[in-house]
Amino acid sequence: MTKLNRWLAMAGIAVATCLSASTLVAQDNQPGDRQGRGGRGGPGGGGGFGDPAEFQARMMENIRGQLKVKDDTEWKLIEGRVQKVMDARREVGMGAQGMGRMFRRPGGEGDDQARRRGPGGGFGEPSAEYQALERAIDSNASKEELKSAMAKVRAARKDREAKLAAAQEDLKKVLSVEQEAVALSMGLVN
Repeated sequence: MTKLNRWLAMAGIAVATCLSASTLVAQDNQPGDRQGRGGRGGPGGGGGFGDPAEFQARMMENIRGQLKVKDDTEWKLIEGRVQKVMDARREVGMGAQGMGRMFRRPGGEGDDQARRRGPGGGFGEPSAEYQALERAIDSNASKEELKSAMAKVRAARKDREAKLAAAQEDLKKVLSVEQEAVALSMGLVN
């Protein structure tokens, strides 16, 4: 499978996951629901998936368990690097840039909710370069302006990918071979 096909498959999975999750949350918060669930966050919770910090802590604890980290000293060395990889991966935006356009109607008409979410389609805040490209597309900019905007998006993406690769290499330096194998299977390193 080529890199593009893998990327498209992952983007499709991300979209399907987000759409199904929003459907579940909507079902959980139906008008007249007297069970007081308040969404997936529990009674009176903020809806959605609960406290983001709690979700992050559970995810990091899961990673620690899968890497079979035995003591806090080792985990402190690994944890910060895992966080840097996750932050860099989020910056690369596994589909954040451009997913919104996939669901827009031709000419940008319709779906007010998608426009309120912005060009990222609910996947995060799009970069300034991406927003400039969107404006160029929407304003029917000249070929030269489009090429310039595309070059800026590609350069910014390349920079973010380089930061991700550096964070992954930094993480690999502190992992055992077994831990690196697990990290590879989890997508933390290449």
